Amino acid sequence: MDRQKIEEIRIRVSCATVLTKAGFRLDIRESSRRALKFRRAGEIVIVTHGGAGWFDPLSERKGDVFALVSVLDNIPFNVSLERLGDLVGVELVPPLPTPLVQRLAPPLLKRWSGRPSLVRSSAAYRYLQDIRALPSAVLQLAARADAVRQGPHGSAWCCHRDGSGMVTGWEERGADWRGFSTGGAKTLFRFGQNTSTRICITEAAIDALSLAAIENVRSDTLYASTGGGWSPSTVEAIEAIAAGAMLVAATDADPQGEVYADRLRHIANLAGGEFIRLKPRGIDWNEELKERRNEEELPHARATGSRVKLRPPCGGP
Repeated sequence: MDRQKIEEIRIRVSCATVLTKAGFRLDIRESSRRALKFRRAGEIVIVTHGGAGWFDPLSERKGDVFALVSVLDNIPFNVSLERLGDLVGVELVPPLPTPLVQRLAPPLLKRWSGRPSLVRSSAAYRYLQDIRALPSAVLQLAARADAVRQGPHGSAWCCHRDGSGMVTGWEERGADWRGFSTGGAKTLFRFGQNTSTRICITEAAIDALSLAAIENVRSDTLYASTGGGWSPSTVEAIEAIAAGAMLVAATDADPQGEVYADRLRHIANLAGGEFIRLKPRGIDWNEELKERRNEEELPHARATGSRVKLRPPCGGP
């Protein structure tokens, strides 16, 4: 199996699903949204990072989903690949009960509205401009669109909204901090109009803003970010804006970015729209923006491959 398939399994199969299938039960009373505790007889495993990681609090064992299967079943890596391949897309973990969800998720809109708007001379503005190389013109547009607000300790909050414009969460970025809003849900960070004919999907809001800066904020483009996730709500949000538009996979230039690009290609295929893969020079668009600032280059972007009109499949499942 090639590296891309390995990365796809790592992204799409949750450690929580593996544990549930192995007979572990979720301990609701001792779980939080960021750390799910699973028990089986005297064994305990904590699932972290949204299902991507785990650790045994009674030993030094920890790792990703492949390491978990190898430990549970005492099997080599190649066998774990086969077993995990059967779990792609499977969700076995029951939803957390309403009281726990309410305790973990204070009202999002109140928290978002309580943060100051992004303004010049603020610590968040300086972080985005000085450290992240985002030009003032882009930051002012983002502030006017209420896409970015000031977070605590000089961080920036980049808002995710659903198709109706409702706040669902936000990416939190700072010089020493990276996270997503507690109790929030990843849909899409949006910079531009939902009705745009060109939709650029990145993996981080700062990358979306960086690409917008590189392209001099094209008026026909919605610059969006999945926040590094690929939840059902994210897929629904992309599908809703993909019909009749060109879908641009502007994800990172690494194996995970290629997995995301393939998923976007599939969505464009089903929607009957155009698709193009757009790669940054380095690992992501913010790194390229900083390079361009240092080299004093004019805004432009480079596409890899050609624009291809995709049609829906004639048959199949």
